[in-house]
Amino acid sequence: MTRDNLVDDNVSYRFPVSVKGVLFVDDKVVLLKNERDEWELPGGKLEPGEEPESCVVREIEEELGVEATTAELLDNWVYTIRDGVIVYIVTFGCPVLSGARVTHSPEHKAVGLFALDEVPGLTMPEGYKRSIAAWARRLGMAA
Repeated sequence: MTRDNLVDDNVSYRFPVSVKGVLFVDDKVVLLKNERDEWELPGGKLEPGEEPESCVVREIEEELGVEATTAELLDNWVYTIRDGVIVYIVTFGCPVLSGARVTHSPEHKAVGLFALDEVPGLTMPEGYKRSIAAWARRLGMAA
């Protein structure tokens, strides 16, 4: 690669990476309500030097007070939140390790636990719905 190509690469489009986790508690998916009044999966922005799996585990602990791990990469896509705000989303299936009560941090309006048949009617990006359905299938839950 030539020096000119390296310079050109530095002006390429760049998107923040948001790593999200699908987790079930008592056979219900855990979702958080954001400032746009949309339901979303717990998770957050990948920090420099951080692995995606570590990011989602950290974010779930911070946002929900629940200890989890990552089991499987489910999906990834580019999400346009609004004009000029684009995020690269990565989702993982996340088994819950602790029996802690699910709470939510002040960065969200609410936390909700939803049965699988409620998910299609929720206001949330389709990519999250795909990820929830994929993890439920892998766990052998009826979708």
